[in-house]
Amino acid sequence: QVQLVESGGGLVQAGGSLRVSCAASGRTFSSYVMGWFRQAPGKEREFVAAISRSGGRTWYADSVKGRFTISRDNAKNTVYLQMNSLKPEDTAVYYCAADFSPRYSDPGDYDYWGQGTQVTVSS
Repeated sequence: QVQLVESGGGLVQAGGSLRVSCAASGRTFSSYVMGWFRQAPGKEREFVAAISRSGGRTWYADSVKGRFTISRDNAKNTVYLQMNSLKPEDTAVYYCAADFSPRYSDPGDYDYWGQGTQVTVSS
């Protein structure tokens, strides 16, 4: 089992940057595929990015490709999401998630979730 705690959300102007982090408990962090999802008010939770156990493979939603970068530090049990060129439509609660072997973009496949961190992009 793993517990996830996100941090680093906040308010940023359009065009700005923000990095959110997700710290995981436990000694098996490197066994998990990690994902970032987001949910805006009135909308379904959507896939943002995912990273393989070693960090060697990454996947992105088309809406964030080229602007967001997911990375992980297995020694620190932490996954990051660097967000650049932010747009108002990126405003949402951002969640990290973990699973041993998910279909990376399907939130239903992830067993473990953090509590979320709010990211607000002003125009």
